[in-house]
Order: sequence, then structure tokens, then C-alpha cells
Amino acid sequence: MKKRLERMVGEALAACMEKGTLAAAELPAVEIELTKDAVHGDYATNAAMMLASRLKMNPRRIAEALIAELDDPGGVVARTEIAGPGFINFFIREGFWATLLEAVEREGAGYGRLDFGAGRRVQVEFVSANPTGPLHIGHARGAVVGDAVAAVLAACGYAVEREYYINDAGNQMHNLGRSVLARCRELAGGDAPFPENGYQGEYIRELAREVLAREGRRCLDEAEGEAIPRLTDHAGGVILDGIKDDLKAFGIVFDRYFSERTLYENDGVAKLLAALEAQGFIYREDGTLWFRTTAFGDEKDRVVIRQNGAPTYFAADIAYHRNKFERGFDTVIDVWGADHHGYIPRMLAGVQALGYAKEALQVILVQLVNLLRDGKPVAMSTRSGEFVTLRQVVDEVGRDAARYNFLMRRSDSHLDFDLEVAKRQSNDNPVYYVQYAHARICSILKTAAEKGVAVPAYGQAALERLTLPEEAALIKTLIRLPEVIEGAARNLEPHRLTFYLNGLAGLFHSYYNKNKVVSEDGDLSGARLFLVRAVRTVLVNVLGLLGVSAPERM
Repeated sequence: MKKRLERMVGEALAACMEKGTLAAAELPAVEIELTKDAVHGDYATNAAMMLASRLKMNPRRIAEALIAELDDPGGVVARTEIAGPGFINFFIREGFWATLLEAVEREGAGYGRLDFGAGRRVQVEFVSANPTGPLHIGHARGAVVGDAVAAVLAACGYAVEREYYINDAGNQMHNLGRSVLARCRELAGGDAPFPENGYQGEYIRELAREVLAREGRRCLDEAEGEAIPRLTDHAGGVILDGIKDDLKAFGIVFDRYFSERTLYENDGVAKLLAALEAQGFIYREDGTLWFRTTAFGDEKDRVVIRQNGAPTYFAADIAYHRNKFERGFDTVIDVWGADHHGYIPRMLAGVQALGYAKEALQVILVQLVNLLRDGKPVAMSTRSGEFVTLRQVVDEVGRDAARYNFLMRRSDSHLDFDLEVAKRQSNDNPVYYVQYAHARICSILKTAAEKGVAVPAYGQAALERLTLPEEAALIKTLIRLPEVIEGAARNLEPHRLTFYLNGLAGLFHSYYNKNKVVSEDGDLSGARLFLVRAVRTVLVNVLGLLGVSAPERM
């Protein structure tokens, strides 16, 4: 509907300028918005006010000229009005809304899907936690945000790949091996000073027990230079397998796991930095290699090779992003913790130095989660190893509640996640509220079938009988789905879908509590059954995009 009105206003603008009713000017992008109050119609545009300064003309006069040229061949608009300084309000013909339900029936599971991304490849890289310990609650939100973004983009026609970047090189992995070795020595009763930056979780002790049971005293008798790399590889592999299992339990499966180590094969990182140095993007100073990121708007240049010859994370990240684009992705999307905000300018500089457009890299920032239990904070400390793991949350509240709750707010805003609320079977629990709407509809349709009342096809349903304001509100919400999905995809904001579902479920529950769907009136029963079945279709489609189930009974 919005696109239809945008087209009508755009054509009216062109007609006015062609006829000289309005002076020629650069046409603004027409924006149509839903009105907040039905008194002001269904939709509105501020196109007249946007043109006013360019034409040096009263916006209300511009609005009058536009309305005079509106072409509405389908008779969709019942009337228009000019409000305030020059808003044009559109009142849609009441009987027209129900005709739009035909698309829900016709497209079924595909309703809401779009194709504007067809022919373009997108990679979404998320989680990418170091394989030095199990995923904790801090990783969970980024995991579901990345997964939902990928699903929404795929629903808009993009060819999407999900990727996990394994940070398996550098000091953190070395510290993992040192930590396991220290625990092995401790368990064997020897002198075992623990590394200052070691990993102290109980999982390290469990890994050490497994190593001792498997190989006896081998790691205790050999030189550290041999033991630590081997223990690092073994522990990293075991932990990564656990991460994969935890993600699968969370409903997330990656298309590819990419190892950081592969970037260094055949001196790949060194050769890339040499090429960038030859182009003038990298310079040497006091034995350190610097990337000239200030040339691309960063506040200062960044180190890529330290004085001791060790590469920084930035060096590997430049090579990694080159690898992404060389694989043919048109856009790469990185999901990072909000504490990485300052890293964005240097990464954008790296992408541009490689010859790619700044817009080809999109970064989604994910804020921290405040974990609560009955409103009280749950203490966590990753340094001491006392943290709540992703698996513990999924096991306690379930996959659906965990995923839905992590998508309840914008990813860059803080989120309170109360474990007890997430488990309640009440309206206080958002996912229960939405899933219960679906279960209620399944019950309605089952009861109707038992009574021999069938849901009519679109052509046979007396949809003109749907005259209640609540029915109009439901229909208007259903037909907004493609618009909502498009907005979520273009803005990389999957939380728009949970907002939408909450609103739709609220409208349905209110309607159900006030009105009888199946009654003695056959035509009215058929129309209402058609409507609630359409609501069920939309609930299933959107929950599916979020990776949340739609149970038939609760």
C-alpha cells in the first residue's frame, strides 16, 4: 500500500511540473508513513513540505496541486485531506482492505518475502568467539541477531552465507595451551604456578583430566615448546566442537567456519601488507608498521606490525576481509560487541584501501545483556571463569524464549533478560504471548472443522462482513508484513519483527476476547475464519524468520 501511494504521489508531482502547475525542481523521494491516529487517515506524506523550500511556495498550495493530479484508477483512496502545515492524509476505502488478504492466502508460507536482493551475495559473520572457552551469555545476543539478520536478508532475495571466524592464532590461544598444561601439572601433584592471563574455568580442569587420561605423563615430561602448541590445538578443537553443539542447540548452523591461521599460510598476511606498503597505505617508523587509516577519516594511524615483529589483530582482519570480497560477496556484514565501536573506522579504512566501497562493509553493534533472575542481577565474571553459558540459558528457558528475548530490543541498546520471566507461561512472557496467539488460532480452526465449518477460499469468503474496527486493524497489520520485512532488511534491524509480532498478537487476543469467530451466521463465520487463518499464516512466517517455533498447543 505504501509503495502504491508513493507511486501515485510521485506521478502527481511529475504531472504538476509537466503542466507548469508547479515549477520544475528536483523531485524529492516521496515518503509515505502510517498515521498514528485514525482521525488523520491511514497514511500521510510530507512531500508538499519537502518541496516548499525548493519552490519557495506555500506547502498547502503545493498539497492542493498534488491532490488535483492524483490518479487512483483502482479507487483505493476514499478521500484525502490537507492537515497542519501541508501534510496530505489518505483515507483508504474500507472495503478495499479485505481484498488484500487474497495475497496472504495465495502466497502462504511465502507471504512477506521479497526479491529486491536477488542477484546479490551477502556474508554475515557473527559470534566468532575465540575457541578458548564455552560461549557465554555475552555471545548469545550477537548470535541470534546475526542469525536473524541473515534470515531476513534471505527472505528479501539475497544469497546469504553465515560464517564464523575462528580466532585460532595469537596469544589468547597460546594462553589456552599454557592453562591446560598448568592444570595437568596441578592434577599430577606437581608445582603448578598458573599463568597470569590464563583461563580459570572448570572446563580447563576437565580438559586437563581428559589429557592425562589419554596420554599419561607425556605433556609433563616433554618441553613446554612442544607441549603447549599440541595442547593448544587439542583444547581449541574440543572447545570449538562444544561451541558448535551449543550453537546448534540454539538453532544456529553456520555455512562455514573460517580459520584465522589460514590467512598466514604462504606468508599471506605479510604479502598483503607489502602490497599495501607499495601503494603508500602502510609506512614504517621506528621498526613498527603503521596503516595510514587517517587517509580514510580515522582519528589516528594504526599499527599492523609491532616492533617485535608480531602482527596485530588489524593486520589479520584486513587479510580476512580481502578474502571475503575475493569470494564474491557484494556486501559483508560483521556483528560485533558494542565495545568494538572504535574499531569500525580502521576496518572501513582497510576495506577502502583494498579497493572496495566503504558501503560494502556493514557493522552491527550488539550491546551487553543484563542477566536477571526475578529482577535481581546475576553475577558473572569471565576472568574467574564464573559465568552463565549460552547452553545453560537455552537449557533453562528453552530455545524459543532465549531467541525471542534477545531480539526484543535494538541490538545497540542494552537489554534486560530475566530468566524467570522467560520461563513463565503468562502474558508477561513476550514469546509465550505470541505463540499462544498461534495456538489459539489452531484451536479455533480445529473446533470449526469438528463442527463441519470449513474455511472458505478467497473468492467464496464474504469478506465484506468484516466491518469491525478490530478486524480492520488486524487486516491493516497483516498487509504491512512485506513493508516490515523490507525495513528490517534494509536497516539490519530484526527487532522490528518482534515489535510487529507483539502488536499483531495483541490485536488478535483483544479481538478473540470480544468476538465469537464461529457462530450461527455462516457467512460471518467463514469470513472470520478466513481472517484468523491469515493471522496464523503471518505468525508462522515471522516466527520462522526469527528461528522460533509456532506450537499448535500450549
